[in-house]
Amino acid sequence: MTGPDATIACLGLGAMGSGLAHRLLDAGWTVSVFNRTEAKVSPLTDRSARFAVTPAAAVGDAGTVLVSLSGPEAVDEVLFGDDGAVHGLEPGTVVVDTSTVSPDFSRACTARLAEAGVSRVEACLIGNPFQARSGEVRVLAAGGESDVAKVSGLLGAIGKHTWHIGGTGSAASAKLAFNALLGVQLAGLAEALDIGAAGGVDRDRLLEAIAGSGFSSPVLSFRAALVRDDRLVPAAFRTDLMAKDLRLAERTARDHGLDAGLLTHAARRFAAATEQGDGEKDAAVVLA
Repeated sequence: MTGPDATIACLGLGAMGSGLAHRLLDAGWTVSVFNRTEAKVSPLTDRSARFAVTPAAAVGDAGTVLVSLSGPEAVDEVLFGDDGAVHGLEPGTVVVDTSTVSPDFSRACTARLAEAGVSRVEACLIGNPFQARSGEVRVLAAGGESDVAKVSGLLGAIGKHTWHIGGTGSAASAKLAFNALLGVQLAGLAEALDIGAAGGVDRDRLLEAIAGSGFSSPVLSFRAALVRDDRLVPAAFRTDLMAKDLRLAERTARDHGLDAGLLTHAARRFAAATEQGDGEKDAAVVLA
């Protein structure tokens, strides 16, 4: 069963994951939840979600599992650890993984789940937590056609549009490409602001002028507004996660012999911001 009458287990309740879980409750789904930090669970249990103390317990009666975690290490722990979901998954279950990981990790994760008779669909999301909460994200789906079809109702509930772009690993590759583009744009704008400030231009005024011009883009204008309104916390996209994604993208480029100098520069900028203690702030912090 894949419709709202079935239970779906949501593993990971960060900014995106909690938004997705709320969205599913809004759409009438029965939801069980697990999060490594229990404090994030109560807003969902107050709305009828069932809390499970382990990932294995959360997935016990779920026909579909929605995963939203910070990266490959967290995915490995939650799915395959001592109390991991794999120990409670029934054969035939579909795991829909929205986490941003490398293509190689994605393929390896899919293969490990297949050994347990479980299918995995990549569902990389383009959007922010506000859009996740309202069902306005765009979904980059990858995996077997029949597996993606099985979870079409879920994907339709969480996103405004789904692209099935290929086999396992292709959605991970596309998501890293999207985030590489975002990171390079933000790093480039930050560098432009540095140049202006070095010449005596007020940084905030220059940012406002660029954001309102044809030199900007919707995503840069959105980030500029976060800086202008001092809304870097809570983050729409954390700086440390941007640094992680750029690191994964840089590794992919290196593995394929690509010249990615812009990406390398951006990765260093966000890594430095994270090391300076701004990891929890929105990636727009590099503009501040």
